[in-house]
This record gives sequence, C-alpha cells and structure tokens, in this order.
Amino acid sequence: MGIALVGMVVLFAMIATIWLVATSSEMRDEATQRERDAYDVTLLTRTLDASISRSEAALGRFVLDEERESGNLYYNDWRLARQQMNQLVRLTRSSPEQAERVAELGRLFDLRDEELARVARAADAQQGDGGVNLFYAAGQSETGPGMRRLLIEIADAEREALAASIDRSQFFSARANRLNDYLIWLGILMAVLTIFLGTLSVEVFRQYSETRKKAEDESERASALEEAVAERTAELYEANEALRAEAEERATAEAQLRQVQKMEAVGQLTGGIAHDFNNMLAVVVGGLDLARRRIDGPRRELLGHLTNAMEGATRAAALTRRLLSFARSEPLLPERVDANELIGSMRELLDRTLGESIVIDYRLDEAPWPVFVDSHQFENALLNLALNARDAMSGKGKLTVRSRNVRLAAGEIGDIRAGEYLRIAVSDTGVGMTDEVRERAFEPFFTTKEVGKGTGLGLSQIFGFAHQSGGEIGIESILGEGTTVSIYLPRTEVEEDKVHVHPASAAMAEEADFVCANARILIVEDDPRVRTATVGALEDLGYDPRCCGGGEEALEIFEPGKFDLVITDVVMPGMTGPELVKELKVIQPDLAVMFVTGYVGEGESDDLAGYELLRKPFTVGGLANAVAAALRRHGDENSPSAKTG
Repeated sequence: MGIALVGMVVLFAMIATIWLVATSSEMRDEATQRERDAYDVTLLTRTLDASISRSEAALGRFVLDEERESGNLYYNDWRLARQQMNQLVRLTRSSPEQAERVAELGRLFDLRDEELARVARAADAQQGDGGVNLFYAAGQSETGPGMRRLLIEIADAEREALAASIDRSQFFSARANRLNDYLIWLGILMAVLTIFLGTLSVEVFRQYSETRKKAEDESERASALEEAVAERTAELYEANEALRAEAEERATAEAQLRQVQKMEAVGQLTGGIAHDFNNMLAVVVGGLDLARRRIDGPRRELLGHLTNAMEGATRAAALTRRLLSFARSEPLLPERVDANELIGSMRELLDRTLGESIVIDYRLDEAPWPVFVDSHQFENALLNLALNARDAMSGKGKLTVRSRNVRLAAGEIGDIRAGEYLRIAVSDTGVGMTDEVRERAFEPFFTTKEVGKGTGLGLSQIFGFAHQSGGEIGIESILGEGTTVSIYLPRTEVEEDKVHVHPASAAMAEEADFVCANARILIVEDDPRVRTATVGALEDLGYDPRCCGGGEEALEIFEPGKFDLVITDVVMPGMTGPELVKELKVIQPDLAVMFVTGYVGEGESDDLAGYELLRKPFTVGGLANAVAAALRRHGDENSPSAKTG
C-alpha cells in the first residue's frame, strides 16, 4: 500500500514534473520567440533608417545631376524602405504600444514620401533650381528627424522587452534544472535542451553581431553621403549666386538695347511724319496762297486751288487718325457687329474702288460669330487691305474675301490668347512678299510702293485696330503667287440690345437736311481760331451760337433752359469736356451734348459714350450732320413716347 502510494506519488511527481518541464519549455520557447522578434524589430529599425538615408542621398544626386540612373536609385531605395516599413508593421502588430509608435511612424513616412516625391518630380522635369529649392525645403522638414526619433524609441522598447524576455527565459531554465536534480532520467533531456538553447543563443548572438556591424557600416555611409550633399549644396548656392549676378547684368544690357531700339524707331517715325506732313502742308499752303493771289480771277480756277488745299488738309487729318490708331491712342467706339452684313454693305464700295479689272470673290461663313469692334475702323481696315491687294496685282487679278470661325491655341498666331475668333482674310493673286518685306510689313512708314503712292501706315493702322480689339493679324505670302492677310477678332458674348453706340460724324459728309432754325448753342473751345471758325459755320447754318474759352466760363454763363445744345472740346486746360458735362448735367439733366476732339486719351472714351463725337478737323457739312444728329437724338430721348416707354 505504501509502495503503491509512493508509486502514485512518484508517478504524480513524474507527471507533475513532465507538466512543469513542458510548461517551462513552452514558456522558454515563447521567451525565445519574443527574443527573435525583438532582434528582428531592432534590426529592421536600423535597416529601415539606412534605406531611408540611402534613398534621400540618391534623391540628392538626382536633383544635382538630373540623371535617370540617379532617379532609379532613389525610387528603388524608397520602394525597399516601404517594404521594410510594411514588415515592421507586421512584426509589431502583437504589441499595442509598439503598434501605436509604428502607426505614427507610418504617418510620418507617408508625409516624407510626399515631400520627396515633389522633389523627384521637379528633378524629373529638369526644373533646375526648382528641384534644389524643394530638396533644401525637404531637408528642413521635421518629418525626417521625427521618423528617426520614433525608430530609436521602437528599438529602445524592443531592447527593454528583450531584457525582460531574457530574464523570464533564465527563470524557467533554472526551475527546469531544479526539477532535473529530482529526476535523473530527465537530466539527459534537460542537458540536450540546454545544449540546444545554448547553441541557439550563440547563433542569435552571432547574427546580432553581424547585423549590428552592417547597421554601423550603413550609418557611416549615410553620414558620408550627408556630408557630400552638404558640400554639393554649398557649391550649388555659389553657382546660383553667380547666375543671379549674370542675369542682372543681362537684364541691364537688354534694357539698354531696348532703349536704343526705341530711339531708332522714334527717329524713323519722326522722319516719316515730317516728310508726309511737309508734303501735305505744301499742298495746303500752295493751294491757299494761289487762291489768295487769284481771289479776283476766274471762279473755276479759284475753286480748283481751294479744292487742292482741302484735299491736302483731308489727307493730313487721315494721316493723324492713322498715327493715333497705330499708337493705340485713338479710342474705339465698339458695337456688336455681324461681319457678313458689314462686308455685304461694302460690296458696292469695293467694286467701285477696285475697278472692273479685279474680280472679287466672297466666301463668307454661313453663321459667323459676332464680334465687338468699331464698325468704322473695321470698314477702313477691310478697305485698306483691298487697296493693298489691288496695288499688289497692278490693278488686275482676283481678290478673295473670306470669313470663318476658328478656335486658336495660345500663341498660335502672334501673341494671341486661346479662344474662339472670327477670321477675316483678304487674299490676292499678286506678286507676293519676300521674307524681309513680310517681317517689316507692320512697321510705320515702311512701304514698297513708289514715292507719293502710299504713306506706309495702312498695315500698321490695321495692326493697331486688331490689337485694340483684342485680336491679332497674320500674313501668309508666296512670292509670285499672292498674299493673304488675316485679321482675327475675338468672339463676343455681348448682347446686341445692351450695346449703345455713339457714332462720330464723317469729316467729309454732306450737310444734313435737318436744321433746327435759331437753335441756341453754347460752344466751349479753348483755341480761339477753332472757336471763331465754329461760330461762323453755325451762323451760316442758321443756328444761334454763343462761345466761351473754358469750362469755368461756361458754368458762369450757363442757365437751365438757356441753351438747346452744348458743343465742347474734350481736352481743355483746367476742366476737361467730360468734367464740364457732368457739372452741366447736374444743373440740367436733359441737356443735349456734343463733343469735338482731335485726340482722346486712354480711359476718356468711356466718358463719351452716349454722345455725338465730331473729330477735328471737320468741314461745315460734317459739323452740320453732327449738330443735327445731336439735336435729333435729344428730341427722340425727350419725346412723350420715349418717356412713357
């Protein structure tokens, strides 16, 4: 019975010992696995840090040399770092604290990825200094130091866990050794197990030593790369400063060159203006002088000299308008225009002007886009193109007028902006242009015509009109076959019923048949000679004019209901015409107004909207038409139907 009891106790002790040994072995195995995981995590943090350092170093070389091979090194190293990051996530998934640190590390890793990706894209696009600046900014970012700090924290935590795991492993090994003292037959097994654990520990320590050595080598290489990058950055800074100084010197030289070109252009323009104006003034002075000498001679001869003087003055006025248009100083009076209707209205004029020897072919778009332009300038531009084509064909050939809707990219024609345009093209079958002539075609006073046949301002005037209208002009020419000049005008969205056009009376128009007899007119003009001529013309037309020399004087003599119309110059000393009209409108809101001007500066044309505008110099017929239109408009606006409507 006692033996059985001892046997049972021994058996129980053996079973308990086996269970304890098994438990001890299981706990030892768990501790060993934890040690392996700790070693793997520690090794992986150093490897990940080294991969990130290699990738940033490769990116630094890529930014400096912008070579595809350097970029591939960066992408490969960063892809390896991404794989190591994912492996670190898997290894620390069982530890909540480590998983939280790794999650924060992943967030910083993604931010760093975005920062370096911007640098890589700039280097891949070969943006030069742009990539260097982005790389420098990325180097100043806090994401890199933050990642390294978290890697150190993760490694330290693993080392602490490793120490605790080693302590637990030693505890269970000691307990197993004590059990082996009681059970000899288990000693061999425990000895084998101890040998096995010792061998495993030696192997792990050996691997750890190798990994640590590799990590130290990688750290040294990363430090060397950082030093190289710092040296290269200093070299790039010096090169950038040298380039900046060179750019400043070049900008100064270019400014001086532009000034020289401007002075040359001014010299050419001044010479051309002096030549043409002297010719025109010679006609005016000669005609008037001959008319004065033959004042008592035959009427036909006297009228011939006066007609020659008037023709010279008219040509001078036309030259002035062309100069203003070329300089983009003449205000446009734009309205919504249907190009086909406008061209259709000019057919008879073009046929009569070009002659029967020239065949005109109209090829117009069935539904042309509307444009917002000065219709008078549009007609002048088309007429000038037709006249140039006639001269290029020596008065005989075929002229083609086209209109077509086109969509253009930015810079496709000259400096044009991207958008929808209406193309008006005039083609001839003339001699064509050489490359040299085509390049200089828009220069003022440049002409290939004979002396006295042209001023050289036709194409330059069209150039100014196109640019003032927001468009562009282009020339296509083949020597010996012909030339095509195209005007590109932007499509407008302005509604027709919302556009108010204030047309100017033609300078050479016939006298109007509408005359409001004895209408009281106040003339405000600072030039006494123009003032005297205007008063005399109005008196001959049957009006009752009164004049003054400026805006202040006009305000003193003006009273509500005293005048039916105010004619004022636009540019005057002290108070301008638009400023005077604003003051008069406060006194009498329904006052009829007409402006007279020889020049309107930028921004002043808006103040003239809604009023009649007569340009200097003008004839008595032109003045009559403008006054009649102003009085008629005033009557229409103040009619009962207009007020009730």
